[in-house]
Amino acid sequence: MCLCGTVMARHSTVHDHRPPPTCMLRYASLTVDAQLSCAHDLRSHSPHTTLTYMKSRVRSIALALAVLACHTTHAAEILNASYDVSRELFDAINPAFAQQWQVKTGERVTIRQSHAGSSKQARTVADGLPADVVTFNQVTDIQLLQRTGVVAADWQKRLPNNASPYYSLPIFLVRSGNPKGIKDWNDLARPGVQVVFPNPKTSGNGRYTYLAAYAYALDANQGDQAKAKAFVAKLLANVPVFDTGGRGATTTFVEREIGDALVTFESEVTAIRKEYGKSNLQAVTPSLSLRADFPVAVVDKVVDKKGTRKVASAYIEFLFSPQGQEIVARHYNRVNDANVAKKYAAQFPQVKLVTVESVFGGWEKVTAEHFKDGGILDQAFKAAPAR
Repeated sequence: MCLCGTVMARHSTVHDHRPPPTCMLRYASLTVDAQLSCAHDLRSHSPHTTLTYMKSRVRSIALALAVLACHTTHAAEILNASYDVSRELFDAINPAFAQQWQVKTGERVTIRQSHAGSSKQARTVADGLPADVVTFNQVTDIQLLQRTGVVAADWQKRLPNNASPYYSLPIFLVRSGNPKGIKDWNDLARPGVQVVFPNPKTSGNGRYTYLAAYAYALDANQGDQAKAKAFVAKLLANVPVFDTGGRGATTTFVEREIGDALVTFESEVTAIRKEYGKSNLQAVTPSLSLRADFPVAVVDKVVDKKGTRKVASAYIEFLFSPQGQEIVARHYNRVNDANVAKKYAAQFPQVKLVTVESVFGGWEKVTAEHFKDGGILDQAFKAAPAR
């Protein structure tokens, strides 16, 4: 047990691992210097007095060094590889978890972040990025890590809701006054409308947008596959630029002012409106959308090598806790905790939600049919009318 638990709690409330506070270093240094100085002054006293004093001083020095050692050895660092538009969420999650971890264990922890399109992140981790945990926005990205032996086969069984702590859905963001009158998916495929969303080849965000549009077309056309393919071809033709990730698409729409509508996760739309002003941008929820579950996992190969399994596991478990769910909901993600979901229900419009399983037969099937080379997505790109 660390002798300086109380001292640590007093001196460190941050969630990153920093060097011991200067005051602690100075205290230890001055303690040692002072004791040595006093011992030097006692040379004129009797041997017995000097010996007794020195024993007392040695104990003081040992305690000071123990305090210093606790500040320098009990720390951990983990890396969270996440999807592109989760920055603000984990900026809130990380210090909350770090504080809880320190109170519970007396240890300090740094949580580093890496962000990019979810599918791109998965390939990067598979290629060797030493992420301790992954927080992605589609199951297939963690399945890739499972196939490469980076993540264990039972990753979905370790946590509730198939290891998905929250979910979202694609909705629209339009400019003030909605000048193009965009209300549903069919409006995005009209001639003269420019729509912005990331590339489905590199981004989970873009993949959900593509699949939601396809599901809408199937629903509107009584399951007619040919009409659904033609619809998404028209939609893809209206995209002026395909960014690799969701945040890039946001920049294109908001800052570069390209496009009439942005399609992205509901949580991102709300965050954009808060940052740039609700009067300038309007949210539009379509009649139908696709549920996007956001799965998480410990990267077994990395944590076993680094010795960080305990803190990494606790980190992703925190996302399922009432405190974690509260933070997630405050950032406009829909949560599975019934009490938290009820508390924040007013901020989420009602919408008909379908799933990859119900419409496409699951991720394995939809990946083989739509996203493989030469699949339905590639065919739609080729069939897209010239811009």
